[in-house]
Amino acid sequence: MKNNKFILKEFLDNAFNLKSHLMEHLSIKECDLDGFLANAKMNLANSHPGDALRDVSDFYSEIIGDRHIADLAAWHISSKHYIADTLKLQQRFSRGLVLDFGGGIGTHALANAMSSKVEHVFFVDINKTNRNFVQYRAKELGVEKKITFCETIKDTQISKFDTVVCLDVLEHLADPASQIEVFNRIMDSKSIALFNWYFYKGEKNEYPFHIDDDKVVERFFNTLQSIFLEVFHPILITTRAYKKIK
Repeated sequence: MKNNKFILKEFLDNAFNLKSHLMEHLSIKECDLDGFLANAKMNLANSHPGDALRDVSDFYSEIIGDRHIADLAAWHISSKHYIADTLKLQQRFSRGLVLDFGGGIGTHALANAMSSKVEHVFFVDINKTNRNFVQYRAKELGVEKKITFCETIKDTQISKFDTVVCLDVLEHLADPASQIEVFNRIMDSKSIALFNWYFYKGEKNEYPFHIDDDKVVERFFNTLQSIFLEVFHPILITTRAYKKIK
C-alpha cells in the first residue's frame, strides 16, 4: 500500500489518472475531452426534469448517465486542492471497513483503498454508470481487490462499518435526515463518519437537483445534532467528522 504523501501527490498530479480513464472508459477522444468537461455542469442541470420528477432516486439511477461523471470529473480537476484537503481528512480518520456512500467517480474510495489503515472499501452508488466507471478505475490502479461495488448499503452485507464517507450526497436526497439515521445504525461507538452538504440550488438554478426545502433542512440538522457529536479537525473545509453520541 502507498503512504499518505504519495497518495496525495498522485491525486494532485493527475487526479489518479482521471483524464485517461475518462477517455478510455467513455470512448472520448483527447481533442473532445475539454469540451466534454467544460459543459458538464450545465448539461447535468439541463437534464433535470424539474417538478415532473416524482422520485429523486430516478434522476440519479436512470436519467443522468455519464453526465454526472462529467460534472464530477470537471469539479475534481478544477478544484483539486479542495478535494486534496478532503483526502487529507480521510487519512486522519479512515480505517477498517469503509462505507463510501454515493461515491461518484471514486476519488475518495480509491484513495481509501490505497491506504494501509483500510481493510476494505464498500462503494455504494445507485448509478450503475458510476459503479462501472469506478470499477474500471480500481482495476487500472491495482486496488480492485480492496473495493466491493454495491447499489445499496444492504447489498454490502456488512452490519457495522468503522468509517462512513458521505460527501456531496446528502443535499441530493429527498430525506437526508433519514439517511443519517441509517448511518447511525451501522456505526458503533468507535466509528467515524465524514459528512458535508450544500442545501442550495445556486444563484442561477445551476443545482436544480439539490434540496433546499426549509422543513427538510431543519429536520436534517435537528436529527444530526441529536445522534452525532462533531469531532474536531484542523482542516479548513466544509467536510466535518462525527461520532455517535450513544
